[in-house]
Amino acid sequence: MTDTLSPPPAPEAEHRFACDECGADMRFDPATGGLTCDHCGNSAEIAIGPWGGAALRELDFEAALAQRLPQEEIEETRVSTCPNCGAQVEFDADVHARECPFCATPVVIDTGTHRHIKPRGLLPFALEERQAHKAMTDWLGKLWFAPNGLQQYARKGRRMDGIYVPYWTFDADTKSSYRGQRGTVYYESRTVTRNGKRVTQRVQKVRWRAVSGRVARFFDDVLVLASRSLPKRYTDNLEPWDLAALEPYRPEFLAGFRAEGYAVELADGFAEARVQMDRMIQRDVKFDIGGDRQRITDIDTTVDDITFKHILLPVWLAAYKYRGQTYRFVVNGRTGRVQGERPWSAIKIAIAVVIGLILAGGLGYLWAISQQ
Repeated sequence: MTDTLSPPPAPEAEHRFACDECGADMRFDPATGGLTCDHCGNSAEIAIGPWGGAALRELDFEAALAQRLPQEEIEETRVSTCPNCGAQVEFDADVHARECPFCATPVVIDTGTHRHIKPRGLLPFALEERQAHKAMTDWLGKLWFAPNGLQQYARKGRRMDGIYVPYWTFDADTKSSYRGQRGTVYYESRTVTRNGKRVTQRVQKVRWRAVSGRVARFFDDVLVLASRSLPKRYTDNLEPWDLAALEPYRPEFLAGFRAEGYAVELADGFAEARVQMDRMIQRDVKFDIGGDRQRITDIDTTVDDITFKHILLPVWLAAYKYRGQTYRFVVNGRTGRVQGERPWSAIKIAIAVVIGLILAGGLGYLWAISQQ
């Protein structure tokens, strides 16, 4: 049967919702966008209403740094820090030990809590575990020189973990004044002697002229990873994320999944956002300078009206220990895009080298015969 949660039932523990038919835990089902009970098949919609969370409004950056955010924007969750990769993963109250989903290291759950800024929004999972697992194994199958043993282990391995990974988004209004030079390309003709003959050739030159000006840009949702447990090169390559589809944060979306607490503090996150903003401002300045070439001497930027959100993005994660080494694979929980550690097979590489040498020797022999 299908019900509408209005309001949703009170969770038994953080992100746990009891089925009103059999009492078992319900989970968020990416296929339906609602809650599903795997025990009896009961389902319930996630209703949109005032209990679902506030609208996706931004929070004031300076107020957060001064610890002046309203109390309702702060929460405490039970987390454990992995001793190997440092991931801060949220666990249910009745879980005391398990493997870290990020690096497969055994973790004993402590009783500490993490006080942090509440998530403002999230992207719900759109892919089920079996779809993410297939995307991962297909990706592994396309890798040259990947160990067969790892591919087979991954295909037969345990289920992937659905993790909501923390991110910051920043909005800011910027105004920049700059000084630089605009280069105009022109050509001069020169007569040179080449092989005893006098020839004319064109030589490119650049005429530089000092310029100055101003550019302005409003930045909307500059995305910064707030986790240190996964290599940034992997998560960056999971983009793009359809941030326009962000839902207001509701714990129902986390039922059956886990969330990682942010490890990158707000101020450090904004410093990373500034790096991204400065790159874009530099592009704006070069465009404004114009001409054929550009040189930038100085850029002075003022940043106003800084706001932010703490959001959660869905990632399917697999961490496999194979022959003493950990391999991690991440799948975008919306698009199925895969990234991960690049495994290599020494045997396959050696065989390829031998085959290459045999082919090279054969071609060399045929060439020698043809010359005779």
